[in-house]
Amino acid sequence: MKAAKMKNSPIKHSTNSNKRTRLDSFSSINEKQVDDISLEFFYKPHTITLLAITIGIVIYTAFVRDNKNIENNIWDGILCCVFFFLIISVLAFPNGPFIRPHPAVWRIVFGLSVLYLLAILFLLFQNYQTVKSIFLWLDPSLANFHIDMEKEYGVNCSDITLERVWSHLDVFALGHYLGWMFKAILIRHNGILWAISCMWEITEIAFAHLLPNFIECWWDAWILDVLLCNGFGIWCGLRICRMLEMREYKWVSIRDIHSTTGKIKRAVLQFTPESWASVRWLDPKCSYMRIIAFCQLVLFWQISELNTFFLKHVFEMPPSHPLVTGRLILIGVIVAPSVKQYYTYVTDTQCKRVGTQCWVYGCIMVSEALLCIKHGQELFERTQAINIAVWLLIQLLISILCVIGCVLWHKHFRGQSDSSRESSPLKPKSPVVTFAEYDNSTHLTKKND
Repeated sequence: MKAAKMKNSPIKHSTNSNKRTRLDSFSSINEKQVDDISLEFFYKPHTITLLAITIGIVIYTAFVRDNKNIENNIWDGILCCVFFFLIISVLAFPNGPFIRPHPAVWRIVFGLSVLYLLAILFLLFQNYQTVKSIFLWLDPSLANFHIDMEKEYGVNCSDITLERVWSHLDVFALGHYLGWMFKAILIRHNGILWAISCMWEITEIAFAHLLPNFIECWWDAWILDVLLCNGFGIWCGLRICRMLEMREYKWVSIRDIHSTTGKIKRAVLQFTPESWASVRWLDPKCSYMRIIAFCQLVLFWQISELNTFFLKHVFEMPPSHPLVTGRLILIGVIVAPSVKQYYTYVTDTQCKRVGTQCWVYGCIMVSEALLCIKHGQELFERTQAINIAVWLLIQLLISILCVIGCVLWHKHFRGQSDSSRESSPLKPKSPVVTFAEYDNSTHLTKKND
């Protein structure tokens, strides 16, 4: 009898329910499942077919191709290993928090992040000459480039002419704009974005004695970069977020659409988000742990940005080099699920573990910093400790002021109606977009809840 009572005890039932809730919270960001499958062919396992194809590729690369050139053999062997590792990634790695356009895409992204982490760790155990030789083997033209050949931005700052200002609006200005629009879509918080933007300019000032490329004129840094490029990118990114947030996504299977136009529209919409939820990094009633997590986010973001400049400076690569561009693209696609997992871990009290993609990205960030410090010892010997100490202090103060300002803004200026809308899991009645087919001619119609 006692055992039976304990088995049906409400305390035990509550404990099991809490465990299931925690598992659901973690699964939603680490292994999100596809609920509505449009085309079963693309979601059914084809492991035998995949095995046959991969074996055929191995047979061709190992026995049919010409293997007289040693360098080609090494390069093809590396590519074959990468290919097989990505195949295993598709079969074994978690989906992450996203499932569009297909979970396999994000499994490959996770596989690429693991490969990149392993490559950084391998380079960490080599000397500088070996690492430099590897880069020269990948691209012999790097031998003709030296870091002092980069464009200088901080000369003759008093000479402000329209022609000179226009010359500073180069491809890097477009990169600033696109980068901050992407960051705005990821973070979706005006205060945090502006705080990071301003703090990055302070970071450039603090590390200018190590990286001459950080030396800029005041009008270039604060007007062209912060206000114009970064500000416009933040504004555009947040506008996109608001447009997506005001929509309700109801997806219909492509098999249920009968017209060719409708099928094409549905295929294109496969590359849009499956759903879009508003974020709330800071809450008027948030605990001190949320504030610490926010400060961590800001500091890690600065370190990740610094790694980009230190890597190309220590190993002497031009900003437009494919290795630099490829790393930026890879980091960009890795950051997207990482920020989602970090946000859920910080804001969801039921989520007790950080997502695997976020964990791997944390390792990548630290490993890149260690790689720069180890192979740039001569550079870091010139580090001015007072600059770094002041930089860390300013980072902390601005982070705390941003938290206080955002909390006060939400509490006193946004109003109760907006605050309740933000905290509610349900959206208010507003025009939404429904992706469904109501007749043979219209497959994307607007309607009210």
